[in-house]
Amino acid sequence: MKKQQHIEVRDPTWRLHLTWRGRTLLRWSWKRQLLQRVLPIPFPARHVEYSLLASTDDDIQPSERLLRLALQAIQRAAELRLDALDRRFPADFPYPPSLWPGQQYRLLAALEEILQPRRVVEIGTGGGVSTLALKHHLSPDAQIATFDLIPWAQHSDSCLTTEDFADQRLIQYTDDLSDPAVMQRHRALLSRAELIFLDAAKDGVTESKLLANLRHVPFAKPPLLVLDDIRVWTMLKVWRGIPYPKLDVTSFGSWTGTGLVEWLGTPSSRR
Repeated sequence: MKKQQHIEVRDPTWRLHLTWRGRTLLRWSWKRQLLQRVLPIPFPARHVEYSLLASTDDDIQPSERLLRLALQAIQRAAELRLDALDRRFPADFPYPPSLWPGQQYRLLAALEEILQPRRVVEIGTGGGVSTLALKHHLSPDAQIATFDLIPWAQHSDSCLTTEDFADQRLIQYTDDLSDPAVMQRHRALLSRAELIFLDAAKDGVTESKLLANLRHVPFAKPPLLVLDDIRVWTMLKVWRGIPYPKLDVTSFGSWTGTGLVEWLGTPSSRR
């Protein structure tokens, strides 16, 4: 079969990818370079992301329950430590999991401790740091189900070990929940979730599909959804489009954005 040239433009990597007969001729991060010319970064920083400020009075407001929970979690996050998790990183690592504010891990551990959920679902295992933070105060009879497209052991910067799974309170599934059929296959497991942490591709597409699929899960009771990276440009519309009580707690979570949602999608009592 004859190979053809093609030009591919994709977000959020913002790259122009030009190939000819299967060979890469050019890769150019054109949008970011143009944006930096128009809006140059005004100060040096380790990592910079473009974002946008928007009014909140015309968006869905948080409930009283969500506000009280956030205040409790912030106070608890200020007190707890994740020393055991920090020790999995080199001593000179610039931003260990216990860094707070700036990282979401202590907030996740605080929410876990306060809510004491029997079932936790994580969408996006990644390196496993959030996974272990969620397991920090996990009840003896509770369980975390973490989903990713690749096995944790194949992740290049995974901090997970085989021992983390030994007690059966942590299980990984290598499935794509953005596929409605896959979400349906795990429907019974997901319906028992009381706390969901979503940290996926941040491409503005995958998260939209995941949230759309979650709306069809008959939850036993409305879970708390923690959504990561809500201030990243490609996630702004995703966060804005959530039609349930929500609260931006970025100042007390991840610097790229942390949002809490009282997920009222499809409680089983309303089927």
